[in-house]
Amino acid sequence: MIDQERRVLHGLACEWEHAMRLLDPVYAAVMRRPLFSLKDLGSRWGTWSRDRQEICLSRTLALNHAWDDVRDVLLHEVAHQLTDQVFEAFSDPPHGPVFHKACALLGARPQASGTFPTLQDRLHRAAAASGDRRATRVRKLLALAGSSNRHEAEAAMLKAHELIARLTIACVDSGQPREYLSVFAGKPALRHNRFHCHLAALLRDFYFVLPVWVPAYVLEKGRMGRVLEISGTAKNLETAGHVFGLIERVRREEWQRLKGHVGRRGADFGVGLIQGIRARLETAAPVRSEPERPGFALVNVFDPQLRAYGKRRYGRLVRKTGAAGRSDRRALEAGRRIGSALIISNNRTERITSTLRLPPGAADEAPPSSKG
Repeated sequence: MIDQERRVLHGLACEWEHAMRLLDPVYAAVMRRPLFSLKDLGSRWGTWSRDRQEICLSRTLALNHAWDDVRDVLLHEVAHQLTDQVFEAFSDPPHGPVFHKACALLGARPQASGTFPTLQDRLHRAAAASGDRRATRVRKLLALAGSSNRHEAEAAMLKAHELIARLTIACVDSGQPREYLSVFAGKPALRHNRFHCHLAALLRDFYFVLPVWVPAYVLEKGRMGRVLEISGTAKNLETAGHVFGLIERVRREEWQRLKGHVGRRGADFGVGLIQGIRARLETAAPVRSEPERPGFALVNVFDPQLRAYGKRRYGRLVRKTGAAGRSDRRALEAGRRIGSALIISNNRTERITSTLRLPPGAADEAPPSSKG
C-alpha cells in the first residue's frame, strides 16, 4: 500500500509538470511546484492549500478509482493554484469566473471536487438518465444483438447502429447546447501498437466520439506514457467505451487461441480484426432516406459543438499517419475473417459465421511464444 501511494504521488507530480508544459509560458513561469499528499478527506476529493502550497487528494480516490478520475480532480486543484498564484484572485468566489478561466486554460472540469460525482460516476449517471425512448430502444437492440439466431442478431445490430446515427444527427440538427465529457478508453501505457490506432479510428468513424492520444501517467511503470481519451456525449461515450473493451477482449482471446497457427504478429492480427469489423459496418444498409435528408451512411456525422469542445480542450490537433511496414499476411487475413463475422452487442460478442478452425490436435498444443 505504501509503495502504491508513492507511485500515485509521483504520478501527480508528473501530471502537474505536464500541465505546466501546456500552459502559456508566461503563466507557467509564475507557478510554483506544490507539495502533494494523500489523506482521508471524507466526502471531499481534493483540496488546495494556499498557506501550505499543497495539493491534497483523497486517499480513497487515489487508490480505488481510475486514473482519469484522479487526474480530473488533480487538474481541478491545479486550477485553484493557478487562480491564486497567477491571477491573485483572492477576493473572487472559490468557483467564480477567474477559477473557470483557469479551468479552461488547463482543460480542467470545474465540478471535479467536493461532493460532486467523479468523472466516471458522472458519465454513468448521465448515460442512465437519458429518457429518450429511442435511446432505450438502442439499449434493447444491443442486448438483442447477442441472440444465438444469426439473422435476428445481425438485424438487431444494424438497427441499433442506425438508431445511434439518427439520435446523434437529431441532436446535431437541434442546435441545442450539449454537455461533453472526456474519459480514458483503456489504461495508460508506454507503448500502443497499430491495432489501437485502428481501433481509435473505428470509434471516431462509427461511434460519434472524438478520440485523441494524450500523455498520461502509467502507474505500473512509474513513467509518463499515453492513453486514448475519447470525448462526446455521455451516451455515445458509454457505447464507444463498451465497444472498445469488447473488441480489445476479443482480440486478446482470439489471438491467444490462434497464435503460432496463423502467423506470429499479434498487432497485425488486431489490425485485420478491425478491418473486418469496419468492412462489415461499411457494407451495412444506409439509414433510410427522408424528404428533408437524402440517404446517408452511418459514418462521419459532423458535430460542430463536439469539434469546438475538442479545440477548447486540446488546442490544435495533428493527425499523424506512420508509414506502413511489412505485415504478417496470415495474421492479418485471420483477423479480417474473424472481424467480418462478429456481432458487437451490449453484453457479449457472438460469431455469426463459422470462424477459423485450427488443424486437428492443434488446439491441444502449446502455441509457440510470440511478441504480439
